[in-house]
Amino acid sequence: MSADAAMNFDDLKSLRHKKHRDRLGFFFAEGEHLVLELGKALSRRSDLAAARILVSEEYLAAGLPPGFPRQLAIETLSARQMAQLSETRSPQGVIAVVPMLTTPVPRVAERAIYLHQIQDPGNLGTILRTLGWFGRFRCLLSPDSVEPYNPKVVRASMGAIFEVPFEIDVTLEEVQNRYSRIALLDIRGSSIAENSFKDFECYMFGSESRGATAEMRSACDSSVFSVPGGQGVESLNLASTVNICAYELSKALVLS
Repeated sequence: MSADAAMNFDDLKSLRHKKHRDRLGFFFAEGEHLVLELGKALSRRSDLAAARILVSEEYLAAGLPPGFPRQLAIETLSARQMAQLSETRSPQGVIAVVPMLTTPVPRVAERAIYLHQIQDPGNLGTILRTLGWFGRFRCLLSPDSVEPYNPKVVRASMGAIFEVPFEIDVTLEEVQNRYSRIALLDIRGSSIAENSFKDFECYMFGSESRGATAEMRSACDSSVFSVPGGQGVESLNLASTVNICAYELSKALVLS
């Protein structure tokens, strides 16, 4: 479905729910920052051309900011209509209706970050933001992971959802078939400061609640690494662990 008159206001309201996002093939990117980031991505991504922008009458009256994607269709809504669509307590008055994203083919020297059953939308959004900052990373999500088009994920990504290639419903078996060198991040393992940490194609991370599973340990062929530390604190937040690892790997990617 194209994001035009074929999608009525009831359809737009339904995009607040995953099953209707899947049905219609669109998601919301709410707020001025995300809309401006969408505008920056338009020249690089043809799959975003069908996006449209919803603005409140008050937002439009204040004047569109520099960098606003005026090349996209813009529709004006009342403040009441905007409040019905918004996921925030204080709507900014601007929402992009964005088609679900296609996945670019892998790039040279790209590293894959595999997240197994990640549940927290804030964690996923933060991870995408980090991977977008460093570049040359691909995010793979296992079945039963939080949906990347969840509004909380999109907001926390701060626009990185338009930059980081990601794939959903990727099984451990698929990871093993695609990558010959796989590493696992777990509580007990070799330090990520070791040079060997940078020699893998895919890095796996367990869920917030369960951590690494036996199946994940089997898939990585005993190549297990940890972030040094643990002085009085049981474990790192998942997003923090990915962030630290991405920083370590980015130093190798710069040199490659």
